[in-house]
Amino acid sequence: MAIDVLVTDRNLNVVGDPIYCWETVDCTLRFNEVSSGVFTAPAHPWIRAQLAPGNRIVVIRDGQIFLAGPWERRFIERSDDGENSGIGKLTVEFADDLSLIVSRNAYPDPAATPEAQTVDHWTYDANVEVVLQDLANLNAGPGALAARRVPKLVMAGPSGVGTTVSGKVGLEQLGDAMRSIGFAGGGIGFRTRQVGTNIHFETYGPADLADTVRFGFNLGNLRYLAYEENAPSATTAIVGGQGEGADRYIIGRTDSALETVWGRRETYVARPGNDPLAELQQAGDEVLAREAATARLQSSAWDTEDQRYGEHYGLGDRVAIEVGPGEQVSDMVRLVHLQAWASAGELVSAMVGGQEALTDPKWIYQLREMNRRLALLERRALPSTVA
Repeated sequence: MAIDVLVTDRNLNVVGDPIYCWETVDCTLRFNEVSSGVFTAPAHPWIRAQLAPGNRIVVIRDGQIFLAGPWERRFIERSDDGENSGIGKLTVEFADDLSLIVSRNAYPDPAATPEAQTVDHWTYDANVEVVLQDLANLNAGPGALAARRVPKLVMAGPSGVGTTVSGKVGLEQLGDAMRSIGFAGGGIGFRTRQVGTNIHFETYGPADLADTVRFGFNLGNLRYLAYEENAPSATTAIVGGQGEGADRYIIGRTDSALETVWGRRETYVARPGNDPLAELQQAGDEVLAREAATARLQSSAWDTEDQRYGEHYGLGDRVAIEVGPGEQVSDMVRLVHLQAWASAGELVSAMVGGQEALTDPKWIYQLREMNRRLALLERRALPSTVA
């Protein structure tokens, strides 16, 4: 194990000596979500002096950057005796550079300031990678307004995966919009990586490694497993578009395969506004894909010498989990967790399973959907001009 901790400024210049005296490092990588980390070290003045607002933490594992991004919180503990005596202990929490992008609002017209907006939505109809790269570029990259540009951020360009998507994005949080678009375009992933002296925004297609990467109790690399099978919550989505009463535009989307097995189960999807048919269909399909899952897997798997993160599998890849004798299922690596201790080595684990098993229980999705619909109503209630 070789882990180094550096501090850089916003332009990726190293601002001081490596923090060789770190005590613990804990990093969590998340698929299509902001990754985060924390490290502890003695509260030496030379370390504290490096932590100017806006500076970044870079964690390097075995010569490769594992996680890098701006620090968000630091605090010092000091006591007159015990483990925090003397110089005290410093704890620093940080996020990856993706946080600088997904926390932005998507401008309807990215070339205009908020006061100069004249349209309600930014529309798209292209390959999913092109759409995601454009969203990042126009709202945070070199193509954004000067005040909105993230220093050293560049677009890595499409990798040749995904399908065509169409729709529109209003004044909503960029991360929520990008997750939805990535899902609609074939489960495409997006991330930031520090490459040399730049921060690359990348889109990629997770690999299907279920035939080569396996986790199981008998293999010695699985610590916890929870496998649950459920009936679908919906097999048909009724999508309501613009209009009222007899003029209301309504369509239905059905998962015929599931409906044949489970019977008809309906749900309603509200999409107020003058949306094209393709967007209404996409909205219904997204709900069916989320509600129709009949299996839910949550597991905690360990790295071993012959199966390691970054070498044999990556974040977002599909791997196999043995759920019983002779029975295995495949699912996505949603989270990778690195824990390191200066005196006791490191431990790398992965969480494999559906999104519901990780960070998005239904109430979080419902809250996001409520916020999106309220934002639509608020935009339509505003006057077209401001005095």
